[in-house]
Amino acid sequence: MEWASWSEFWNMGGYGFYVWGSYGVTAACIAVEVYLLKRAAGDTRRRLKRMQQWEEQ
Repeated sequence: MEWASWSEFWNMGGYGFYVWGSYGVTAACIAVEVYLLKRAAGDTRRRLKRMQQWEEQ
């Protein structure tokens, strides 16, 4: 595809809101997923550390 200006590129032939909105929602979902995975990994590490300390007693 070729656009004559940046304005046409951002407008995407009248579908710019849908296109860029979709990218935005996707990026937000990926960011939330990464955050939740990191949090779950931290929780798992803490739980394993507690289990290891309990076994040492």
